Amino acid sequence: MSASDFLVELGTEELPPLALPELERAFAAGVLQGLKDAALPHGALRSFATPRRLAVLVTGLAAQQPAQAVKLKGPPVNAAFDKAGNPTMAATKFAEKCGVDVSALARVTEGKGEFLFYAGEKAGVATLSLLPAIVQKSLDALPIPKRMRWGSSAAEFVRPVHWLVMLFGGQLVPARILDTDASVSTRGHRFMAPREFPLAQGADYEPTLRTQGNVIADFAERRATIREQVVEVGRKLGGQTLLDDALLDEVTALVEWPRAIAGDFEPRFLDLPREVLISTLQQHQRYFPVTDSGGKLLPHFITVSNIESRDPAKVRAGNERVVRPRLSDAAFFWGQDRKQPLAARLAGLDAVTFQAKLGSIGDKVRRVKTLAGEIALLIDADRVKAERAADLAKCDLLSSMVGEFPELQGTMGRYYATADGEDAEVATAIQEHYMPRGAADELPNSRVGMSVALADKIDTIAGIFSIGQKPSGSKDPFALRRAAIGAIRILVEREIDLDLQATIQRAYQLQPLSDPTASEAVWEFVVERMRSYFVDQSRLQQNWSFTTEMFEAVNQSYNKPVSPSDFARRLTSLCGFLERAEASSLTSANKRIANILKRSFSDDPTNNSRWALFATMPTTRSPDPSLFSENAEIALHQSLENLAPRLTETLDSKDYDLSFAYLTTLRTEVDHFFDQVMVNVDDPAIRENRIALLARLRLAFAQVADLSCLPG
Repeated sequence: MSASDFLVELGTEELPPLALPELERAFAAGVLQGLKDAALPHGALRSFATPRRLAVLVTGLAAQQPAQAVKLKGPPVNAAFDKAGNPTMAATKFAEKCGVDVSALARVTEGKGEFLFYAGEKAGVATLSLLPAIVQKSLDALPIPKRMRWGSSAAEFVRPVHWLVMLFGGQLVPARILDTDASVSTRGHRFMAPREFPLAQGADYEPTLRTQGNVIADFAERRATIREQVVEVGRKLGGQTLLDDALLDEVTALVEWPRAIAGDFEPRFLDLPREVLISTLQQHQRYFPVTDSGGKLLPHFITVSNIESRDPAKVRAGNERVVRPRLSDAAFFWGQDRKQPLAARLAGLDAVTFQAKLGSIGDKVRRVKTLAGEIALLIDADRVKAERAADLAKCDLLSSMVGEFPELQGTMGRYYATADGEDAEVATAIQEHYMPRGAADELPNSRVGMSVALADKIDTIAGIFSIGQKPSGSKDPFALRRAAIGAIRILVEREIDLDLQATIQRAYQLQPLSDPTASEAVWEFVVERMRSYFVDQSRLQQNWSFTTEMFEAVNQSYNKPVSPSDFARRLTSLCGFLERAEASSLTSANKRIANILKRSFSDDPTNNSRWALFATMPTTRSPDPSLFSENAEIALHQSLENLAPRLTETLDSKDYDLSFAYLTTLRTEVDHFFDQVMVNVDDPAIRENRIALLARLRLAFAQVADLSCLPG
């Protein structure tokens, strides 16, 4: 079967830079899936993305689908032929559908009847006719939140479309997509090569754009080129370029023919806080800052131009002219903000609404202050400092600097608090209380910062839940999922043993619309976030290999953990236990015991929950040694008796590794019990006594994790 390269390129107005990498990945994935669905064999697939184009090149694409086996079931035989044996309309229509004579149809018996049946082969469809629908479906499925129309066209896309290339081998693929007719000609750089370039075949696409069109089509190559250029320019300036991956991605998505150019700013601006300078240069101007070998900022920046200018000095001067007023504004805000202490803005927070039903930011600050102080006592932090930091944490929201640079909230609060002579821990906590800002962001280091960060996040979650606006589907306007994951990360990764369930209940009590019983919904929400956190992180961390079933085993334990760090310790210990040779046998035994107990206590009116049957075990449910008659049950009972005090000690100290080590010593007795002892005997006293023994065995394991939740 012959094969050729297939190229599709969509040329547009400048695409959203932050979305470009995802658009490229999604377009390539859509084309790949379309080829798979059409059963079209092909070779390697490459994708390309620049500000003005999305493209996919598929090598070795088959010219036609392979022949496909066809099996069709027809009408019942008694309806396909009349009494004389002549074919009815039903038979002839089915034969026509199959493209054969009625005599060529077979018969098959299924169920209670006999049916006509056709088995044959269908020739594959030509690839050329399949490609337009594959491309259209791929474009329709792109992750574009809001599509736009342009001119009089009814087509909708993220940006207006100007050209479309669809080339299979050396042949045009006839198609009209997004109100644009396909052609074999691409276009070069908007300014340096604004003309069309006909392509003879798909393999010519990348080299033609590079040599004739002044376009580096490959995103990764363009990114590497930019990185190499800005690093070299920084070296020539006598420093080191401050690289940021997100900025590199954004700049790569803004240019097709990158050229790095150095620029300077007045050294007096170096007196501004480092973060202000970096934010101005990186986030507002998309420039790369330059530092000396010690990390101190130098009065230089590097911009990446989208053209190879004949007069780079003018490009440099233009960028210097643009950045100067931005830095001047920042210097003005810095001076103005320090004319009054940070604490002077506290009263003004009462005039800023946090949420209509939850009051002002000032109201939130008072709730957070109370909760932060209480958390501080529980995690060995300074309560007075935690309360002071909570008081000041939101004050910089009213500063001119944060008004202009919102991304610096918290950071400017630390600078202003330090300038006011506030305690160093308090100033640090003001910045840290926003941490972590994202899934992989830095965590607070100080206990005071952790106290305020936890209080702020938990207050937000409890407050929004209290007014019935919990996240739904993909909608999470208050970023509650991020707040929950942030609190979990602090507690787990900083190994803080805090009763999070009780803290949530306390946060609920502080809300203006308090309903303590509704805090259960918040805890369930947090538990689900914990499940996601532990399972997702297991894919990233070599020392974690947690599964959903393992999480459920810990979550369904008799003494359910209410601390995320306790969850982590139990999961880690459970991983270690499952690597032991005894694990499989003991897990199976626990599942067997769970089934026995479920049958035995299913009619018990006191059994209102999974562990209700254990509520009275120490007294009425304890096994009676005098009723034991088999050596295996006597041995199991004695082993449990000997193990009980040591197990209690390890559980109290939360040494779950040692708990499992003790529990694995029961394997021989457990195996012998199930091999030699019949539980459901006729004598009710003996039967109930053996069930009580199994219940006690199950409880011993379930103090750490419910092994019956595990597979196998």
